Amino acid sequence: MARRSIGAVTGIGETDYTRPHPGRSALSLQLEASLKAIADAGLAPREIDGIVIPGGTGPVVAEDIATNLGLPDLRFSVVTPLGGAAAVAGLQCAAAAVAMGVCNHVLMPLGRTGRSGARIGARLAQMPQFRLVGEFEAPHGANAPAQYYAPMARRHMELYGTTSRQLAEIAVTTRRHAILNGNASMTKPITIEDHQASRMIADPLRLLDCSLESDGGAAVVISAAERARDLRAPPVVILGVAEGHPDSPSTITQRPDMTRLGVAKAAPRAFAMAGVTPADIQVAEIYDCFTYIVLCQLEDLGFCAKGEGGAFVEGGALGLGGRLPVNTHGGLLSQAHMAGMNHIVELVRQLRGAAGAAQVPGAELGLVTGYGDLGDGTVAIMAKG
Repeated sequence: MARRSIGAVTGIGETDYTRPHPGRSALSLQLEASLKAIADAGLAPREIDGIVIPGGTGPVVAEDIATNLGLPDLRFSVVTPLGGAAAVAGLQCAAAAVAMGVCNHVLMPLGRTGRSGARIGARLAQMPQFRLVGEFEAPHGANAPAQYYAPMARRHMELYGTTSRQLAEIAVTTRRHAILNGNASMTKPITIEDHQASRMIADPLRLLDCSLESDGGAAVVISAAERARDLRAPPVVILGVAEGHPDSPSTITQRPDMTRLGVAKAAPRAFAMAGVTPADIQVAEIYDCFTYIVLCQLEDLGFCAKGEGGAFVEGGALGLGGRLPVNTHGGLLSQAHMAGMNHIVELVRQLRGAAGAAQVPGAELGLVTGYGDLGDGTVAIMAKG
C-alpha cells in the first residue's frame, strides 16, 4: 500500500563490533561508517548537504565530518543532545530538513570507544542533565546508570508483580538474535538460569540485564522522498516520528510515576503521524540499555497495558516467530552499544529484507525507539518503500 513519507533512509553503514578498536578515535570510526552508508546509498560524499550529530555520545561535531569527508555544500547541521534518544531524534530533525527542502541528503553518523576508551561514568559526568541527579539521586549513592534505573525496575515489580525471570526472557531472546548476526560482540548462548546466576549489579538488575561497553561506528543517510526513488538501495520511508520527555525530566525519583517514560508521550504522536497502530507493527528495534527499559517501553508504546509487560515478554514472544520480534540484531545487550544507531540500521535491513538469518519474513512495517539517560523517549515508524 502507498504511504505518505516525510523522508527515507537510503544508506546504512557499520564498522566491526566483534572486537575493540584500541588506538582509533570515535571520529575515525564515524568516518568509516559514514563512507559505507554514503556508498550504500549510491552517493558520493560531495552530495551530502546536511549533517545530524547525535549528541551526548562523543566529542565529534559536524565540522569534523565535513572537513574529513570534503563536503563542499553543507547547508544544515544540528546536534540532538538526548543521549540514547538522540539517534531517533536525529531522524526527526533530518526528516524535517529534507521535507522542507533545506537539503537533499543528510548524514547521521555516530562513533564510540566505550570499550577501549572512556567508561560510562566519565561520559555521564560530562552530560548537562546529570547536574540535577547530583541533587536528588547521588546523595544516596547513585552514580552509574544501573543505579538510576534499578529503583524504576523495583517500583514496577512492587506495583505489578514483574519478576527477574521475566526480565531474563528479554536478555535470552536478545542473545539468541545476536548469535545469528555475524557482527555481534556476544555470541555465547545463555539461558534463564544463566541470567539468574549472573551477579547482582544494582538490585534488581543483574549483569545480564545490562548493556555492553563497545567500540564502533554506525551511520545512516536520510534523503528527501523524491530523491530517494533514484538511489541505489531500496528506500525505507519514514512515516512517523516523535520525541517525548518524562514528567520531572531531570530527575527520576521526583516523578509521580517512575514507571512511565517519555516514549509514552511520543508514541501516540508517531502512530498518528504514520496512520498505523501498534497492532500493525511487524518488527521492533527497542532501545535496550537495560532489560527493564525494554519491558517498560513495550507498555508505553501500547503493545500491552501498563503492568502487563512481564506477561507479554514470556514464552518467546519477542523472538523470531513470536508475536513481536524485538531487537533482531542483538541490541545494546548483545550486539554492541552504539547508542541506538545500530537499532536504526537493523530496522532498515529488516525492511529491505536483508537481515539474513534474523530476517522477519514479510516485514514491511517496523518501529525503532531511543531512550535518553533519564527517560527521554523517541519513536520512529518506518516502512518498506
